[in-house]
Amino acid sequence: MTALLSATLLLALQSAGAPAPTPTPALSLEQQSGLRCAAAFALVAQAQAAGDTEALEYPALGERGREFFVRTAARLIDETGLDRVGVARMLSAEAARLAQEEGALDRAMPPCLMLLEASGL
Repeated sequence: MTALLSATLLLALQSAGAPAPTPTPALSLEQQSGLRCAAAFALVAQAQAAGDTEALEYPALGERGREFFVRTAARLIDETGLDRVGVARMLSAEAARLAQEEGALDRAMPPCLMLLEASGL
Protein backbone atom coordinates (compact mmCIF):
# COMPACT_ATOMS: atom_id res chain seq x y z
CA MET A 1 0.00 0.00 0.00
CA THR A 2 2.72 2.44 0.91
CA ALA A 3 4.60 1.40 -2.21
CA LEU A 4 1.51 2.44 -4.15
CA LEU A 5 1.27 5.57 -2.02
CA SER A 6 4.93 6.37 -2.57
CA ALA A 7 4.67 5.81 -6.31
CA THR A 8 1.52 7.92 -6.51
CA LEU A 9 3.08 10.71 -4.46
CA LEU A 10 6.25 10.61 -6.53
CA LEU A 11 4.32 10.77 -9.80
CA ALA A 12 2.15 13.59 -8.51
CA LEU A 13 5.16 15.57 -7.38
CA GLN A 14 7.08 14.95 -10.62
CA SER A 15 4.15 15.84 -12.85
CA ALA A 16 3.64 19.05 -10.93
CA GLY A 17 6.74 20.64 -12.38
CA ALA A 18 8.20 23.46 -10.35
CA PRO A 19 5.36 25.84 -9.58
CA ALA A 20 5.45 27.65 -6.29
CA PRO A 21 4.01 25.42 -3.58
CA THR A 22 0.56 26.32 -2.36
CA PRO A 23 0.57 27.31 1.30
CA THR A 24 -0.82 24.55 3.47
CA PRO A 25 -4.17 25.62 4.87
CA ALA A 26 -5.01 25.24 8.53
CA LEU A 27 -6.82 21.94 8.92
CA SER A 28 -9.74 21.23 11.21
CA LEU A 29 -9.31 18.57 13.88
CA GLU A 30 -11.33 16.16 11.73
CA GLN A 31 -9.12 16.83 8.70
CA GLN A 32 -5.93 16.46 10.78
CA SER A 33 -7.17 13.14 12.15
CA GLY A 34 -8.07 11.86 8.70
CA LEU A 35 -4.69 12.88 7.34
CA ARG A 36 -2.83 11.21 10.21
CA CYS A 37 -4.86 8.02 9.93
CA ALA A 38 -4.60 7.79 6.14
CA ALA A 39 -0.81 8.03 6.44
CA ALA A 40 -0.75 5.53 9.31
CA PHE A 41 -2.85 3.02 7.39
CA ALA A 42 -0.57 3.32 4.37
CA LEU A 43 2.51 2.66 6.49
CA VAL A 44 0.97 -0.31 8.31
CA ALA A 45 -0.44 -1.81 5.11
CA GLN A 46 2.99 -1.62 3.49
CA ALA A 47 4.58 -3.29 6.51
CA GLN A 48 1.86 -5.97 6.51
CA ALA A 49 2.49 -6.67 2.83
CA ALA A 50 6.19 -7.07 3.65
CA GLY A 51 5.33 -9.58 6.39
CA ASP A 52 6.33 -7.40 9.35
CA THR A 53 5.20 -9.30 12.45
CA GLU A 54 4.35 -6.16 14.45
CA ALA A 55 2.23 -4.77 11.61
CA LEU A 56 0.46 -8.10 11.24
CA GLU A 57 -0.87 -7.69 14.79
CA TYR A 58 -3.19 -4.97 13.44
CA PRO A 59 -6.28 -5.83 11.36
CA ALA A 60 -5.54 -6.21 7.64
CA LEU A 61 -5.47 -2.72 6.15
CA GLY A 62 -4.78 -3.39 2.47
CA GLU A 63 -8.32 -2.83 1.22
CA ARG A 64 -10.05 -0.82 3.95
CA GLY A 65 -6.98 1.31 4.63
CA ARG A 66 -6.59 2.10 0.94
CA GLU A 67 -10.24 3.13 0.65
CA PHE A 68 -9.91 5.33 3.75
CA PHE A 69 -6.77 6.88 2.24
CA VAL A 70 -8.48 7.62 -1.09
CA ARG A 71 -11.61 9.08 0.51
CA THR A 72 -9.57 11.20 2.90
CA ALA A 73 -7.41 12.58 0.10
CA ALA A 74 -10.48 13.39 -2.00
CA ARG A 75 -12.19 15.06 0.96
CA LEU A 76 -9.09 17.17 1.67
CA ILE A 77 -8.97 18.28 -1.96
CA ASP A 78 -12.65 19.25 -1.83
CA GLU A 79 -12.56 20.94 1.56
CA THR A 80 -9.21 22.76 1.41
CA GLY A 81 -9.00 23.73 -2.24
CA LEU A 82 -5.58 22.11 -2.50
CA ASP A 83 -4.77 20.12 -5.61
CA ARG A 84 -3.61 16.48 -5.61
CA VAL A 85 0.02 17.54 -5.32
CA GLY A 86 -0.68 19.68 -2.26
CA VAL A 87 -2.58 16.88 -0.54
CA ALA A 88 0.10 14.37 -1.55
CA ARG A 89 2.73 16.57 0.07
CA MET A 90 0.75 16.75 3.30
CA LEU A 91 0.22 12.97 3.34
CA SER A 92 3.87 12.33 2.60
CA ALA A 93 5.00 14.68 5.37
CA GLU A 94 2.65 13.04 7.86
CA ALA A 95 3.80 9.54 6.87
CA ALA A 96 7.42 10.63 7.29
CA ARG A 97 6.66 12.06 10.73
CA LEU A 98 4.90 8.88 11.83
CA ALA A 99 7.74 6.72 10.53
CA GLN A 100 10.54 8.79 12.05
CA GLU A 101 9.15 9.79 15.43
CA GLU A 102 9.69 6.94 17.89
CA GLY A 103 6.39 5.32 18.82
CA ALA A 104 4.27 7.77 16.82
CA LEU A 105 2.75 5.12 14.57
CA ASP A 106 1.89 2.83 17.47
CA ARG A 107 0.28 5.74 19.34
CA ALA A 108 -1.72 6.76 16.26
CA MET A 109 -3.12 3.35 15.43
CA PRO A 110 -5.67 2.77 18.25
CA PRO A 111 -7.66 5.97 17.60
CA CYS A 112 -7.20 5.52 13.85
CA LEU A 113 -8.66 2.02 13.99
CA MET A 114 -11.64 3.46 15.88
CA LEU A 115 -12.01 6.10 13.16
CA LEU A 116 -11.85 3.40 10.49
CA GLU A 117 -14.62 1.44 12.22
CA ALA A 118 -16.73 4.58 12.59
CA SER A 119 -16.29 5.31 8.87
CA GLY A 120 -18.21 2.17 7.96
CA LEU A 121 -15.52 0.94 5.60
